[in-house]
Amino acid sequence: MRVRGLRGATTTDGNTKEAIIEATSELLEEMLDRNDIATEDLIAIIFTATADITAEFPAGAARKIGLSHIPVISAVELSVEGALPYTIRVLMFVYVEKAREQLRHVYLKDARQLRTDLPE
Repeated sequence: MRVRGLRGATTTDGNTKEAIIEATSELLEEMLDRNDIATEDLIAIIFTATADITAEFPAGAARKIGLSHIPVISAVELSVEGALPYTIRVLMFVYVEKAREQLRHVYLKDARQLRTDLPE
């Protein structure tokens, strides 16, 4: 088994607790599903959010979907002019047998434009 990094991003419909938790939960579940990752294979998760997300920590979604035993941290994304608003990014560290090229990084909603080189 190897340690790999799995990336993902999504956008919210606004700066509300519900929108942040909903979008982040959807992203986490999709990352796990697309890559057939069991919760016991998770090592840690880093979340970043654009500065316009202030109503809730994206990491709160991990607890909502049953990942309360996984170390998580939330941080503010760099504030770059012209950046996509209401964006949450995830870096998930996992144990997997797969090669790097076999991992399916997940970009949902408006965040798809961040990685047009990846298949959906």
